[in-house]
Amino acid sequence: MRPEVLYPVFASLTSLPGIGARSAQLIEKIAGAHVLDLLWHLPVALIDRRYQPPIASAENGRIATLAVHVEQHLPARNKRMPYKVRCSDESGFLTLVFFRAREDYLKKVLPEGDDVIVSGKVDHFQGEIQISHPDFIVAASELDQIPAVQPVYGLTAGLTAKPLLKAIQAAKDLAPDLPEWIDPGFLERNNWQSWRESLLASHKPENLDDIALTNRFRERLAYDELLANQLTLAVMRHHNRRKRGLELNGTGKLVEAALKQLPYQLTGAQKRTLGEIKQDLEQPFRMMRLLQGDVGSGKTVVAFLSMLRAVEAGRQAVIMAPTEILARQHFDLIEPLCRSLDLKAVSITGRDKGASRDEKLASLKSGNANIAVGTHALFQDDVTFCDLALAVIDEQHRFGVHQRLLLSDKGRAVDVLVMTATPIPRTLTLTAYGDMDVSKLDEKPPGRQPVATRAIPLNRLDDVVAGIRRALNEGQQVYWVCPLVEESDVISATAAEDRFEYLKMIFGDVVALAHGRMKAAEKDAVMDDFYAGRRKILVATTVIEVGVDVPKASIIVIEHAERFGLAQMHQLRGRVGRGTIASSCLLLYASPLGETAKARLQIMRETEDGFRIAEEDLRLRGSGDLLGTRQSGLPEFRLAVLDKHQDLLLAARDDAALILTNDPALTSERGQALRTLLYLFEQDDAVRYLRSG
Repeated sequence: MRPEVLYPVFASLTSLPGIGARSAQLIEKIAGAHVLDLLWHLPVALIDRRYQPPIASAENGRIATLAVHVEQHLPARNKRMPYKVRCSDESGFLTLVFFRAREDYLKKVLPEGDDVIVSGKVDHFQGEIQISHPDFIVAASELDQIPAVQPVYGLTAGLTAKPLLKAIQAAKDLAPDLPEWIDPGFLERNNWQSWRESLLASHKPENLDDIALTNRFRERLAYDELLANQLTLAVMRHHNRRKRGLELNGTGKLVEAALKQLPYQLTGAQKRTLGEIKQDLEQPFRMMRLLQGDVGSGKTVVAFLSMLRAVEAGRQAVIMAPTEILARQHFDLIEPLCRSLDLKAVSITGRDKGASRDEKLASLKSGNANIAVGTHALFQDDVTFCDLALAVIDEQHRFGVHQRLLLSDKGRAVDVLVMTATPIPRTLTLTAYGDMDVSKLDEKPPGRQPVATRAIPLNRLDDVVAGIRRALNEGQQVYWVCPLVEESDVISATAAEDRFEYLKMIFGDVVALAHGRMKAAEKDAVMDDFYAGRRKILVATTVIEVGVDVPKASIIVIEHAERFGLAQMHQLRGRVGRGTIASSCLLLYASPLGETAKARLQIMRETEDGFRIAEEDLRLRGSGDLLGTRQSGLPEFRLAVLDKHQDLLLAARDDAALILTNDPALTSERGQALRTLLYLFEQDDAVRYLRSG
């Protein structure tokens, strides 16, 4: 149960005074559904109203707070003209300008002959000093009614600053005093205040330094979020370590026989990784390992050889992919090797129906099938294994994190190997996969073709089309990728459809189209045609990003490359160079290029090292959305910004490890405070793990 002290901040927005259903809906768009979400919605800028010059000295374009005498109202001659109020001080005159004004209201707040204080942006216009629609108008005695410094918050269409500020003030009043969870020495060294003081100070900036990510109040809050993240992962890791595993001690004969069947030697990275996995499998606790392999680094072979270790120990293994075409690709590699070793592999996807499906399920249940390859269909209740020992999950970020646990529940003490072809920067690996051991495949197998990468302006489209014609005449195939413009499937589909029509006009029926708005079966049929070579040009959105292996595809055109993230372009480039043909990646861009886009294209031309590209992407774009579209496997942070708070992340990781060494059940006074921290950041799963021991 969540601690009672947190009940007020987990109340809905409508519990705040003056926040009705409509306002709550708008605030939820930018912050979230609870009072706590408003507390996390920190200022992004500030308005400083402390500049109080005489009228004559008021600088153009600056926010100024001026003490003035109201001279005369000058109503507009017609509705389209502005209503003006002439004011003065000893130094000169100021005109207040109002459009669509209500005369009765203005005469009430600006009575002729009175002294008032106005605050707003100064504009020098045709020799006059003006303020249009002042932000504040108060009596001369009420200067304290105007905030000297006003925080500015992110808004959305339909939501103005006034109700949001009111809601945030009400939320701040509900912020409780919480027990301190940070080590006292660490707190003192960083000159940090308590959680509540840091939160309130973050909402009351006095200058620009106070809204900087490196401000001590913001750093304290960022550290809290990172500590909650690292402690959750450490608890999960501790919990998994304590789960009994089954020691898989194979003879090594199947692995040896399979290696003889391969037409190439393993790389040093593959051998090292296989050694790490073998060591895990032989331990008496469950394996939870992440295998990061750059595009084309040979992950599937490592997965298959690891699965053979489970089979050698007399048990079963499964590999799950996010799409049917990827599952089929894995099956096409694995099944012939299994047959040569006198083993049985079956494929389970959503397409399987009737007697064929029943037969496969029966062979898994009886233990007659040693290895299963499949999609989400493997989660279904009727899929049961005789004795599942190892689950391999390909492209983990395409699945929810908890789905890997569902698959591991299909057997007794199942070992889990998670694979991704998206190289992840170290900081993101720590925050998303800190509960797992990590292996890296950072070498490419011999024979993989380097991909020549060129950046070409869009106005040279005719040259690109001529190059494609030559490639088609030589029997090659081509990907043409259109961008995801904003976050809209509709727009991206339209862009792809337009390019498809253009290329079809030139090349005819050899051109195919695939995008995310097509039905799955329709999209799979198109991919099948391209895979089999029946279509030569595939125009697509980023649906082709992961894993598809078409050896004759030697050119990939990425249109509007300036709109893609680095890691995403690198993934797309990995679709070519998979056979023996020299391959090209053409980055078509619209001029002029911004500095960041220019830097991205330059890095793409310089290197094919996905791990370097991932780190550069983090540096250039920040951690907001590194994988192009938001992926379910990576946590989203509200207060921490990973590229700015890396040192805090490393400190939080070390602190979490120390906490669990000294107080694994979090029962001490600090441990109880840390439980409150976990609930505050909605890491309820971690507390459940603690309860279950």
